[in-house]
Amino acid sequence: MREVLRRLFGSGAPKGFAGGLEPDENVLASAPAGSSWLVATTHGLWLPDSGAGVRRVGWHLVSKATWSGNVLSVVEAVEDGAAGEAVVLRDLVPLRFPLESPGKVPQVVHERVTGSIKSRHRNESPGAWFLQRKVTGRDGVVLQVRPDPDADVEALRGIAASVAAKIAALRTEP
Repeated sequence: MREVLRRLFGSGAPKGFAGGLEPDENVLASAPAGSSWLVATTHGLWLPDSGAGVRRVGWHLVSKATWSGNVLSVVEAVEDGAAGEAVVLRDLVPLRFPLESPGKVPQVVHERVTGSIKSRHRNESPGAWFLQRKVTGRDGVVLQVRPDPDADVEALRGIAASVAAKIAALRTEP
């Protein structure tokens, strides 16, 4: 049924959007960003990519997004290895998108990023955020660990693996 509606009414993506939406991916909001588009969907945020068209960042990999003036700043994270069942993240340099006509993009981005977070805990020693996040297309949640810039990442991997094992044990208890 969804495919029939898409054929009749289109994907909801703005004219000229170069991204390839998944069959079950719906556009929630979009805004022109220079000569390209910033498009928020059910699966993530499509960002203009210098020279490469556009690319989607899943909501679970948006560490931070802020709206100030007419600029949306986005901090994307990349997976920097595993720690048992946990995933260690590394934040990339913030990207800034001036949006003259933002529409609902800032609101949708805020809702989707915060909505993907099921729980969060700050651990001052070794200096990291521990987050349980929903990942589009997967059942359950994933434990993500975002180390502070000066944290000992190798020591943190052991702690994260232990925390992930305890969470898994709690899920299997009757």
